Amino acid sequence: MTASLQARRRHRFVDLSIYLENDVLSDPPPLAPKITYQTHADTLPEFMAMLPGTRPEDYPDGEAAAAEWVTLTTHNGTHLDAPWHFHSTQDAKNGGARPSITIDQVPLEWCFQPGVKLDFRHFPDGYVATAADVEAELRRIGHELQPLDIVVVNTRAGSRYGQQDYLGAGCGMGYEATMYLLERGVRLTGTDAWSWDAPFSYTARRVAETGNKALIWEGHKAGRDIGYCHLEKLHNLEALPGHGFTISCFPHKIRGASAGWTRAVAIFDEP
Repeated sequence: MTASLQARRRHRFVDLSIYLENDVLSDPPPLAPKITYQTHADTLPEFMAMLPGTRPEDYPDGEAAAAEWVTLTTHNGTHLDAPWHFHSTQDAKNGGARPSITIDQVPLEWCFQPGVKLDFRHFPDGYVATAADVEAELRRIGHELQPLDIVVVNTRAGSRYGQQDYLGAGCGMGYEATMYLLERGVRLTGTDAWSWDAPFSYTARRVAETGNKALIWEGHKAGRDIGYCHLEKLHNLEALPGHGFTISCFPHKIRGASAGWTRAVAIFDEP
């Protein structure tokens, strides 16, 4: 057995991504993905148009190719948000405001780094996590943040994916908690909830009660001060320990886009 094959056998992979699929509640209905499936027979006319003179009987078993037509936003499925999604500028507190980077400009090294999981499943829906919450959880799992660590947040929403209450489930990460991570060199974060921030229904209620407009999308808007990316709609985070793994989450390269779909994976080095 070659050394490269031996190296491959030393890794265990944990899928952290949801499916792109029809008829499962993953987004508000107007934003839901739509997939149209074509069978091998459905595409025969297309093949015969591209190969003039051919007939159905010329194809083995009368079959051409299976294919799919997909209608998506870049924020469907498990995806990586770029700083451009949050605001037109970034880094006001990190060298001075500059135009936000789009998903095709995200440094690839941000997307393949040691992972850290914060277990916030005990927080109620709509709770806004604080810097103290982050600090306490890091102390509990015995981890000191390093620059470029990928920090993912396991919320109650992970257990509600596909259910009617998914969009309103889970805690959110506020400005203070987000900045705690970014000030320590973290540049990529993630959540198993629909949004990095608390669900909109809770934010709307707090804004109405307090009149404090700074609460609107406060975790996202931290990117104005220090540019960063985050993953949304992760899956299976409960299978992860607090640390001791690597996360791979390279986004699809969409020119000038605010986000890109990703197959996020946790990688463990096996003995």
